[in-house]
Amino acid sequence: MTSENLPNLLIATDNFLPRRDGITRFLSTVLPHLSKNFNITIICPDYGAESITMENITFVKIPMTNNLIGDFKPSTFQWRKIKKTIPKADIIFTQTIGPIGAIALYLGYKKNKKVIAFTHSIEWQLISQSIQSFILKKLLSPITKWFTKFLYNRCSYLIVPSERIADFLSWENISTGKKVIHLGVDTKKFIPYYENEKRNLIRETYGILENEIVIGYHGRISHEKDLKTLVRAYIVLRKKIPNAKLLIVGSGIQSIVESLMKQTGVIYVPEVSNVENFVSAMDIYCLPSLTETTSLSTLEAMSCSLPVVSTGAGFIKDYILNGKNGYLFTKKDSFDLAKKLEKLCKNKDLRIEFGKTSRQIAEKQFQWEATEKKLTEFLISQVPK
Repeated sequence: MTSENLPNLLIATDNFLPRRDGITRFLSTVLPHLSKNFNITIICPDYGAESITMENITFVKIPMTNNLIGDFKPSTFQWRKIKKTIPKADIIFTQTIGPIGAIALYLGYKKNKKVIAFTHSIEWQLISQSIQSFILKKLLSPITKWFTKFLYNRCSYLIVPSERIADFLSWENISTGKKVIHLGVDTKKFIPYYENEKRNLIRETYGILENEIVIGYHGRISHEKDLKTLVRAYIVLRKKIPNAKLLIVGSGIQSIVESLMKQTGVIYVPEVSNVENFVSAMDIYCLPSLTETTSLSTLEAMSCSLPVVSTGAGFIKDYILNGKNGYLFTKKDSFDLAKKLEKLCKNKDLRIEFGKTSRQIAEKQFQWEATEKKLTEFLISQVPK
C-alpha cells in the first residue's frame, strides 16, 4: 500500500523526545512500526534546538511556556494551530491530557473523529502526588479528576495497560470502552545483566567495587516517584550493609537532584540514551513510586534479570510477585523498604533466583513485539470504513 492510501494517524502528546520518560520511550519505540501502516502527524512540544525529527513523520510543534509543574514544562494553548490538524485525521491518538493532548482530544470529539487515548497515568493521582503545596494539591486534584473524566468520557476508546486499571477507571464512572494492551519491553535490548558487556565498564567508571551491591532506580526525578523514601531507606541500610551503593539515573526536579548528590554512597547520573547499560550495572532495582499504571522502567529492570523491590502502585502488584521475583513494600515506609532491601543484599542466591524469575515473566508476558502487534491491529480496526 502506498503512503497516499494509508490512513492518517494524528498523535497528540505533551511529552516527547528529547525529554526521556515512559511516554517518550513508548512512542519512540512504537513509531517505526506504526509508520508502516499509517501516515503519521505528531503534535508535540517545541524543544527548540533539541527538537527531534523522524523520517516519514510530520511534526506540528507547539511552543512551550516558561512555567514548571513538578518536573514538567507545559506547552502554550494553541487551539487554532491544533484545530488545523484535525480534519485530515482518521484517528486521533492522544497520550496525555495537557494543553496539547486535551485540545486535540476535545476537538476530535467535536468533529466526530475516532479519538483513542492511551492512559499512561492516572492523571489526578499524578497531580496530587507531584505537587508539594497542600493548598494547590487540594485545589487542583479534584479539578484534574473532573477534567480527566470529562475528556475520557468523550473518547471512542481508552487503551489501558491492565484489567486492573480498566476496572479502576470504570469504578470512577468513566464509561468509555476500554481495550487492554499490556506495555512491553525490548528483551533483546534489555538483556540479563550478566550478559551485558558494558556492566563492568559502567561500574568501573563510577568507582563501584566488585564486592559492592548496587541498588538502582532509573526514570524521572519527581515528587511522585518518592525518591526521598528510597534515600532514607538507603541511609538506614548502610548501617548494616556498608558495601551498598545507590545508583540513580534520570533527570527532573533540581532540588531533589541536589539532595541526592549530597548523600554518601549515592551515585547520580543524568538521563542517558543507553539506559540499558546502567540498569545492567545494578544488582537490585527499586521503585518507590506513589502512583503508576504499568512502570516501564520496572519491566526493563526485570528484563535485565534484576530482583525488584517496589510499591504496589497500579499494575505493578500483578507482576511483582512478593517473594518470587521481588518484594512489595508499603508506600512511604522507609523502614519497611530497608528491611526488604537488606534481605536481598545479604543473599546473593536469592537475588539470582528472583532475577531469573523476573526475566521469565518479562519474556513470557511483556514482549514488546506483542504490544506493538496488538496496538497496531487495534488502531487499524478503528479506521473509519
